[in-house]
Amino acid sequence: MQKTETQVALNVAHAGAAASALPGRGQLTSLPSAHQDGLKGPTRFLISDLLGELEAYLPCEQVSEVYRAYLFGAEAHQGQERQSGEPYIYHPIAVARILAEMRMDYKGLMAAILHDVIEDTPTAKESLADTFGEDVAELVDGVSKLTQIDFPSRAEAQAASFRKMMLAMTRDIRVILIKLADRLHNMRTLDAMMPAKRRRISRETLEIYAPIANRLGINRIRLDLEDLGFRHHWPWRHAVLSRTVRDKLHGRREMVTTVKETLRARLQAEGIAAEVFGREKHLYSIYRKMSAKRRSFEDMVDVFGFRVIVDSVDTCYRVLGQVHDLYKPVPGRFKDYIAIPKSNGYQSLHTGLIGPQGVPIEIQIRTADMHRLAESGIAAHWMYKSAGEASGPQAAAKDWLQDLLEVQRDSGDSQEFLEHVKVDLFPDEVYVFTPKGRILVLPMGATVVDFAYAIHSDVGNTCVAARIDRRLASLRTPLRSGQTVEIITAPGAKPNAAWLNFVVTGKARASIRSYLKNLKNREAQALGQRMLTAELAAFGLTLEQIGEPRILAHAVESGLDNSARLFAEIGLGNRIPMLIARRLVGPAEPVPGGEVAASAGVRESDASGRGARRLAIRGTEGMVVHFARCCRPIPGDPITGLFSAGKGIVVHRNECGNLGDFHSKRDKWIEVEWAEDPQAEFQTEIRVDAGNRRGALATIATAIAEQDSNIENVNSREKDGTTTTLDFLVNVTGRKHLAGIMRRLRQIPAVTRIVRLSNAGRLREGFGKRR
Repeated sequence: MQKTETQVALNVAHAGAAASALPGRGQLTSLPSAHQDGLKGPTRFLISDLLGELEAYLPCEQVSEVYRAYLFGAEAHQGQERQSGEPYIYHPIAVARILAEMRMDYKGLMAAILHDVIEDTPTAKESLADTFGEDVAELVDGVSKLTQIDFPSRAEAQAASFRKMMLAMTRDIRVILIKLADRLHNMRTLDAMMPAKRRRISRETLEIYAPIANRLGINRIRLDLEDLGFRHHWPWRHAVLSRTVRDKLHGRREMVTTVKETLRARLQAEGIAAEVFGREKHLYSIYRKMSAKRRSFEDMVDVFGFRVIVDSVDTCYRVLGQVHDLYKPVPGRFKDYIAIPKSNGYQSLHTGLIGPQGVPIEIQIRTADMHRLAESGIAAHWMYKSAGEASGPQAAAKDWLQDLLEVQRDSGDSQEFLEHVKVDLFPDEVYVFTPKGRILVLPMGATVVDFAYAIHSDVGNTCVAARIDRRLASLRTPLRSGQTVEIITAPGAKPNAAWLNFVVTGKARASIRSYLKNLKNREAQALGQRMLTAELAAFGLTLEQIGEPRILAHAVESGLDNSARLFAEIGLGNRIPMLIARRLVGPAEPVPGGEVAASAGVRESDASGRGARRLAIRGTEGMVVHFARCCRPIPGDPITGLFSAGKGIVVHRNECGNLGDFHSKRDKWIEVEWAEDPQAEFQTEIRVDAGNRRGALATIATAIAEQDSNIENVNSREKDGTTTTLDFLVNVTGRKHLAGIMRRLRQIPAVTRIVRLSNAGRLREGFGKRR
């Protein structure tokens, strides 16, 4: 059979002359290939090396397409060099080689070779799409950073690029595989960078990329990223720990051999076919455990590990029985990840034992399929097509990507999204059950609220309590592995901002924040509408009289999408309602009585002598009306509202010292008053001086409770040898309610003085003890 043009080209490439077909790039094949030691030095892979690897599993036509992508990339990067001084094209070839070891498909390999052309060369995405197809162009674009947009800081730029990449990953998982291979080769060549940059990149690798590899079950890449990140971020610690482990292993080499031979002999005697391997604990794993648990190296119980690989799940449990018969198991050190896999699909039996000479050891028992999936994770889909789409890591990755989409939807900006993703990359997990027996995997420290949001966002939004193993529990209760959790919901329930203080999953945090932001926006719109209505009253007009078209036109002129956004901006304190009202009315708008509205200065009354309506404060405005803590106003107090950008209105008592000369800043305040029937409770502080008598605090607290008031906080200090000062933060409905509480406290014999506090502890009003 005659050779095709493609086959001839490949043969030329294998002979080491393919790159010479490109002018000026012949030097790419003039250097010999180097073998890789992940922690010692970079690899210089030639295109001939890569093509030789691809021939083992790809059709000739697809290998030719990869080579075509190489020619395009070599020309695009012509003249560019890496920090080490070598031609830039070495890097894309090495990235593609890493992916070839995972048996990546040819389009993924083409994207790997081209992954920097959009970011680092003038090549446009459209040009790639025309030359190599839309799939390859989308993959390359997904990996490329956002370089065309100016960001205020490096952190925001990195977060935005990360968000872009993660969203591209939800559409095509190959995006993150290319990025992981790119990061791995960069870490292998990081010695060429300055120390500060090495530390920054290593920290990012340890915090983001190694956990992502772990989350996707790609153990082989995770281990390399962690060890390289550890070595570059803490070089001295890495060197010391590496030497210590090496010395320890050298002294225990005979013990490791003894355990392997003993295990093999026992399993062979029982007729169990198995492979037994000895291994030392991963360096970064040892360091992380020592750091988290504050242990010395001598206290580590699983520095030496052994792995037994068998043919079936049933055999795994048979091996476990034999292992426990050989060596004494350590209580609490057995984990069955076969029955309950990890969140990334990992399956294995782990057991801690006391080995020969009293040395602690760990043995992992798994099938060959489990071992393959443990090493390759989501990449096993390309390595072994028989694994199918529904295998453990693939199913786990699909669930995680779905959660990422929900987190992205609920996140306000890129940095918030990055924060949520980091939270979800924590490796420690708890396994809990729904009432129907479904297993949910959550991060360590997850609470009932995290569990509720893991089921569904609507369940989380309306949860009010839970039953853990059939016993009632609060929403903030931390969960433990093995518990069965039933969520109790109520139709009118809503998320609470206080939940953000204890939830740990990114999905829960993003959902709560999104709900609160939307709630705040709705409240801001309602408040802004009321504020603008109050200002228009000075001109004898209403919003209906102004009309939606005119309001919308002003909103668009102000750079806003619609009138709702305008109202929200007013309610949040970002725009002054008085100025907007004047612009809506116009410079000389007639009002009832024939007068002309003022266009500047202090607001004028209309012809009837009626001024603008004051904004009525009900106490139910939500997150856009705040009550100043310095003076803690309550219904009945004369009050003033100050604008606070992003927050809305902050209500102060008129006599509050923190107001300053606010009358001189007319655009900073708004006239407010209490509604006739405020529908809320308000906090205020009272100071009680009482004699040092046993039970005095309990008596005073009981008296406050009798007046239908709740004590939010109490602080006490001894004033002198005979008197104690008690500061109470109490809830009241108004001045009348407060007066009733203070009258009741005056009747207590131990009480000598009662005052209401204002302005961070200054006395404003009070009652002495009548004698």
